[in-house]
Amino acid sequence: IEGRSEEGDFFISFNKSEEDLLSILEIEAKIPIPPYIRDGIADEKDFEDYQTVYAKDLGSVAAPTAGLHFTEDVFNSLDKAGIEKSFVTLHVGAGTFKPVSHNNLTKHKMHSEYYAIDKENLRKINSGKKRIAVGTTSLRVLESAWSNEAVEFSEESNLQTTDIFLYPGKDVNSIEGLITNFHLPKSTLIMLVSAIIGREKTLELYQIAKQNNYRFFSYGDAMLILR
Repeated sequence: IEGRSEEGDFFISFNKSEEDLLSILEIEAKIPIPPYIRDGIADEKDFEDYQTVYAKDLGSVAAPTAGLHFTEDVFNSLDKAGIEKSFVTLHVGAGTFKPVSHNNLTKHKMHSEYYAIDKENLRKINSGKKRIAVGTTSLRVLESAWSNEAVEFSEESNLQTTDIFLYPGKDVNSIEGLITNFHLPKSTLIMLVSAIIGREKTLELYQIAKQNNYRFFSYGDAMLILR
């Protein structure tokens, strides 16, 4: 252990090359499923189930769960309807699961996470068409890029960092809609939803979800929010 951050992260050096370490993790490590699924103990099926069909780059500690609703059949249906898809990358960090403990939201500090948008996808996103973000993860990337001219007009796909925290009172400028699962109380994710439609409307929707036995958490139901 080389060090520890104020947030409680440990920095560790290994006696293996990056390539060897990744090979060992591929064989020995477990999928980091949430603790409310089988007490966080993954099985072989999670390698397929707890993963989007379009996952590509290593680095995220969790699946962007709204993306789990999208299968190849769904993508084919969207293509037939003339709805384009664009892809962004955000390596979800542990901070996503950190509950807000401050009474004053502005005091909550998000962990920094890495994100990227390549040239072609950035062109599609900035084409002027209506943008519907799939998941809070995608929205955080889009909103980070929106507020960062260096990314917004860049032709590079290098990793950027963001610690953006969206909550009621913060403007959300990058989208016209959002597809998202139902999130836990006191989480930064439900506050992100509230930033778009307000706290009262969010609570109203969650009452409807509970009355109709919608499923929460990673394998839960999703809702489409149109602005």
